[in-house]
Amino acid sequence: MFELVVMDMAGTTIDEHGDVYRALRTAVEETGAEVTADNLQRWMGADKVEAIDALLRLGGIEASDALVRQQFDRFRELLAELYAQNPPVALEGVEKALRELASRGLKIALTTGFSADVAEPILRGLGWRVGEGELLDAVVTSDEVAAGRPAPYMIHRAMERTGVQDVRSVISVGDTIVDVLSAHRAGAHPVAVLTGALAEEDFAGYPTRWILDGVRSLPQLLTAERV
Repeated sequence: MFELVVMDMAGTTIDEHGDVYRALRTAVEETGAEVTADNLQRWMGADKVEAIDALLRLGGIEASDALVRQQFDRFRELLAELYAQNPPVALEGVEKALRELASRGLKIALTTGFSADVAEPILRGLGWRVGEGELLDAVVTSDEVAAGRPAPYMIHRAMERTGVQDVRSVISVGDTIVDVLSAHRAGAHPVAVLTGALAEEDFAGYPTRWILDGVRSLPQLLTAERV
């Protein structure tokens, strides 16, 4: 019996129009680093400070702590500008799916590679709140744990906040490879969704239990699994 569904934000539950990709790439490339599409995709979904550090190094730039922090601040600035022009919205069918899952007694948590100061305004703009009778039971941001994805810590923190003790009762949903790896390392059931930048074949060879067109299909899947 499943008790908790943990979901990523951007690309999984929220359509932010690809602005995270644009802001991250621009923030790194402004230093003179070269950012390849493969490297960018590899680090999407990860903690953004960790992603910037890695992309700088992969792009041939010596990544001092000061430079990483400077470019992270630049990333946040760029992202805020992009979101002001084109605010994030819920992906089609997501809110309905979350309410249906909650009606079955499942806890709902979001995890994200964003820090709290980036994630909270997005959630506020969507009207998504945490609490009894609200859409969400918990939100965990990357700055609340020792390491972001693909480390398992955000999933375990979501379990802690929702009172779920058996990781075998946890489903973790995301649109990137690091989402899948994080779920696998946490001991949860990894679900990949195709609402981000990846196609089904991109998940080949990774430990996904299920691949869905989107979160909107999760209630149907769990009905088939007799949840």
